[in-house]
Amino acid sequence: MAVFMVVLLGVVLGVSVCTALLRWNEIRHGSFFKSHILGCPTIVSMDPETNRYILMNESKGLVPGYPQSMLDILGKSNIAAVHGSTHRHIRAALLSLLCPSIIRSQLLPKLDDFMRCHLSNWDNTLIDIQQKTKEVFDLVFFFFFFHNVELFLRYLCCSLFVVQMAFLSSLNQIASIEWESMSGEFMLEFFKLVLGTLSLPINLPGTNYHRGFQARKNIVSMLRRLVEERRACPETKHDMLGFLMNGGEENRYNLTDEEIIDQMIAILYSGYETVSTTSMMAVKYLHDHPNALQELRKEHLAIRERKRAEDPINWNDFKSMKFTRSVIFETSRLATIVNGVLRKTTQDMELNGFVIPKGWRIYVYTRENNYDPCLYPDPLAFNPWRWMDKSSESQNYFFMFGGGTRQCPGKELGIAEISTFLHYFVTRYRWEEVGGDKLMKFPRVEAPNGLHIRVSSLPQINKEGSYWSNHIATSGTCSVWYLFPISEIGDERIW
Repeated sequence: MAVFMVVLLGVVLGVSVCTALLRWNEIRHGSFFKSHILGCPTIVSMDPETNRYILMNESKGLVPGYPQSMLDILGKSNIAAVHGSTHRHIRAALLSLLCPSIIRSQLLPKLDDFMRCHLSNWDNTLIDIQQKTKEVFDLVFFFFFFHNVELFLRYLCCSLFVVQMAFLSSLNQIASIEWESMSGEFMLEFFKLVLGTLSLPINLPGTNYHRGFQARKNIVSMLRRLVEERRACPETKHDMLGFLMNGGEENRYNLTDEEIIDQMIAILYSGYETVSTTSMMAVKYLHDHPNALQELRKEHLAIRERKRAEDPINWNDFKSMKFTRSVIFETSRLATIVNGVLRKTTQDMELNGFVIPKGWRIYVYTRENNYDPCLYPDPLAFNPWRWMDKSSESQNYFFMFGGGTRQCPGKELGIAEISTFLHYFVTRYRWEEVGGDKLMKFPRVEAPNGLHIRVSSLPQINKEGSYWSNHIATSGTCSVWYLFPISEIGDERIW
């Protein structure tokens, strides 16, 4: 995945190079200048045109340039590290795994079932939405990969939210027992691996990097054992791991065990922070912008009106969530999780009027594009309506999901996950912030002390066979949402 490595880069590079320093260098040297931010000659490119050229022309000698220390932990065969024919082969396998037909027929129904159950018992609770969204989407990725309810339940025993998460037991899935003996150990090792990638590459006992490196060895050992057990079993498991092992449809993509293991780690790692943080920030921005929340609720309540209470959302519902998609893009623009990507030259080349020697790294810094007033009028304002024009997604400087052949193959799945979460959250609950928690947007988007909200249910009157609409009762500056069957309020709908 093109995205997962750069979450780490945003942290490592951000510690060394803050926004103010980059802007100072831009003023002093322009938008294309030399630095040593990684302890080696590195060109920093902040020019939109040059960045687009770099991202769109990997075949001309601009390959991924991530530090060796990162590859040691995340694997040399992961999709963000390889290039050329190997990258094309692995990317094709992942694209077939995450294609619209698979999302429509297999993943979206699981997502709906999961979110419906997980968001069922949040009424009258004070939650840290940062922790909660991480918990939700960590579990989503494990569920997709291993199709394993038992794994969830074992992990949930260590969770602060056991009561809510017990709803997972009601999922109508066949629980695989192959992970029962190792699930707790795997989760512990996985979090060590994540911490290792977010640390300085000092391989001494006691350091996070050393623990992360050892955690990778343990994880690889567990995953290799799982792969071997699956190969020895004649039964085919219909989950992501099974898909990769079987080569996809018609056995077109035969990956080695090493490649499969590295892609498993890559996909789990990619979902660790990107989707959950975007979901947290969407909740934050919607709270602060009632008009956007009103428009979003309108869209989702219109979907519920067409359904019975127990009906899941389907592919057509997802495709109709145009404003939801706009909210996700605007949240990603303002709360930039991926600050940039690294490339390395494989030959001497000329860029922007300068000759870049072979072996130099180029930091393609795309974050500032998101705040360029020429590209986004009033760039600091949260304005989802700017994305309602579908062509905005295809403009030349849209790099939030990567670019060129490195665009994130899991883009649509990530959007589906956030959309499903928002669907059940905004149609079931209202919320208010508690405590005025501080937010950081650089070098890493996070709430250092958590983002605490008090959640309460929207009053609902549920009559069999009725459909849903809504009414707003405004008191002062607060809008309180009520749900009523349309049959009780006539044809007039007050949004």
